[in-house]
Amino acid sequence: MSATEDLAHSLQRGCEALGLVLQPAQQRQLLDYLALLQKWNKVYNLTAVRDPAEMLRLHLLDCLAVVSPFTRAITDRLAAGLAPKVLDVGAGGGLPGVVLAICCPQVQVHCVDAVAKKMAFVQQVAAQLPLANLHAHHARVEALQEQYTLIVSRAFASLADFVQLTQPLLAPGGAWMAMKGRQPEDEMAALPVGIEVFHVEPVTVPGLDAERCLVWLRPDSRGV
Repeated sequence: MSATEDLAHSLQRGCEALGLVLQPAQQRQLLDYLALLQKWNKVYNLTAVRDPAEMLRLHLLDCLAVVSPFTRAITDRLAAGLAPKVLDVGAGGGLPGVVLAICCPQVQVHCVDAVAKKMAFVQQVAAQLPLANLHAHHARVEALQEQYTLIVSRAFASLADFVQLTQPLLAPGGAWMAMKGRQPEDEMAALPVGIEVFHVEPVTVPGLDAERCLVWLRPDSRGV
């Protein structure tokens, strides 16, 4: 079995373990993204992980593990008449933004990062795969003007910093989704008045023996 076939097999096994049904074209896009990440990483240092199999396990599967809860949240907000528009803050090389854009083509995914080379890479990914629903913004998050239904982050900042930086960008009825390791009790206790954690969702990543969770937040009834 070639290295490419081995990666494809590992991806398929991971999707099955997650109960995630992806089209063959989507699986190819994920593998093409992985290949681009490996290629650009040699020059742009997008991730400290170098081995493609480890990239798949630590990055792709980690992000694929949140696709089902993400999709449920989008479906709920579509039912409420909200636009399927998402912001990935501190997106780096596009994790989880690129993965979400591949798995959820009905969602407009906007990635923002202050590092130009990282957003140049995401632009290249959008052009090559191609992903018409993936958008890259080289900017500080404070400079953005639009509003988003869901605002997501992966290893970006503390929960308090995350919501304070993006608070003006959250559309009415929207929510924040923070990808974390173990449940961040200290960060949750330090949230500003007007923000509530309405759900903490354990996440299991295939092949990874480490705690993961999603922290869901929203403005509470007192307002922000």
